Amino acid sequence: MTLAVQDLDAAAGDPHQQLVDAVRAGGPGALAEELGDRAHVLSALTGFPQELFTAADPSAEAFRDVIGSLHALRSAIDALEIRAVVALADSLTLRRQAEARAHAAQESGEEPPPAQLLRAASREAAREVSMLTRRSPASASRSLAARRRLVADMPVMLSAFADSQVTTEDAYRTARSFAPLTPAQRREADRLLGERLPYLDGAGSEEWADARAAAISLADPDGEARRHQHAKRDRHVTVRRGEHGMATVTAHVTALDAALIRKRLSLEAERLRAAGDRRGHQAIQADTFVDTLIGRSESMEPVTLDIGVIITDHVLLDPGTGDLAQIEGYGTVPAETVRESLRGPLDALIGDANSGDEALGPDGPALRAVLRRLYEHPRAEELVGVESRARAFPPALARFIRLRDRTCRGPHCSAPIRHIDHIRPHAAGGRTCLDNGQGACAYCNDKEQQLASVERVGDPAVDGHVVEWTTRLGTTRRTRSARLSAAEDERQDPPSSSEPDDVEPPPHRPC
Repeated sequence: MTLAVQDLDAAAGDPHQQLVDAVRAGGPGALAEELGDRAHVLSALTGFPQELFTAADPSAEAFRDVIGSLHALRSAIDALEIRAVVALADSLTLRRQAEARAHAAQESGEEPPPAQLLRAASREAAREVSMLTRRSPASASRSLAARRRLVADMPVMLSAFADSQVTTEDAYRTARSFAPLTPAQRREADRLLGERLPYLDGAGSEEWADARAAAISLADPDGEARRHQHAKRDRHVTVRRGEHGMATVTAHVTALDAALIRKRLSLEAERLRAAGDRRGHQAIQADTFVDTLIGRSESMEPVTLDIGVIITDHVLLDPGTGDLAQIEGYGTVPAETVRESLRGPLDALIGDANSGDEALGPDGPALRAVLRRLYEHPRAEELVGVESRARAFPPALARFIRLRDRTCRGPHCSAPIRHIDHIRPHAAGGRTCLDNGQGACAYCNDKEQQLASVERVGDPAVDGHVVEWTTRLGTTRRTRSARLSAAEDERQDPPSSSEPDDVEPPPHRPC
């Protein structure tokens, strides 16, 4: 009882808690009034800031704090809107149910099925949200379904969103990706993803996509093939109008095909740039894509492409383990995606030992598979390899780093890797080795001009490859190499040390 009294006294002296309690007691009307007051203040500061942003001695740290507070406020408001929209839909459902019961009593008819009333109320709520937020009805309808999943089955993700640990885009993408799961599976995937939040602090959209895929695979390991086949039926091409006479063409295809398309276009752009073409890399890719698709003379010639696909022995031996595959230049995919594409080549490669090369000859499968053994960190579950003494990363080591990192290692950056970067610059004594290397885009490779420090942190034997990025104003984010397996705690057996005598894993030697 003494503790309860102390808590009440503390709440009584806390003006923020008093405001929270007053809004709760006042209901939705009080919440709308409170938000309206805050919106008026912020709008006035935006329209008439006066000296707010033009102080004689502006403080970069103060503006940094303003941006951080605005981000936290936006996350809290967006999370609150999620609950409000779902509550609106539920309220409309109850109203429609009451109207249906009254109509049935007066007309002596049957009351419509609950599912029909729910669909009608959801459409009405989506229309209301569409008009309030100036979004298309289709977009509002999709977001309503995602919001329902967040409120009903994803408490960890919704809480992280409200606390600004998760962006709006990641929260909604996660809710949409969980759609094929049952409510119980969704709650399990939400829990698993919540455990990964500390490791996703500096993650970009690609690493978030990998984490979502891993959580889904673990929550529903037996549904991988079903989910892939269902998603595959949704293949399509769309054309969306752009500005100033431009347009965006989008093709929704399998992950392996998409990775091959991107690599082919990128290689062609690099070839033309090396030959003196002054167009930008992306512009060449776009022009080549159009030329090849519609048959212009500048189209690409057919070539053989080398795409790295990482798939664990767990999946090869037991497809039901729930582990995922990795595609170079794309990221994590359900293993069934790769298994389906490689079924013919792998059968030819590991099937009949007496068939020789005939199965892979001119009449063999168009897609050929080459198996190579890779080694992973026993705890961090990332790729490990050997070092080099050269200043420039040798091709084999550079390729290894690309497979390990998959996308740029800059915080929240998911751009394709364009450079193999020395974490500690070579000019400052940094060595050319796996431990001091990371994949980077052109922007993040210029880190010395943007940041106070970028350095390797943690114990490599325990934490794996962790890089800490710190701005000159003190903001810090950590990025990690992508893991090969779905979840660290899913490993049932310790790493095996029973490799053949003639094959030894490459040693891990920190730089």
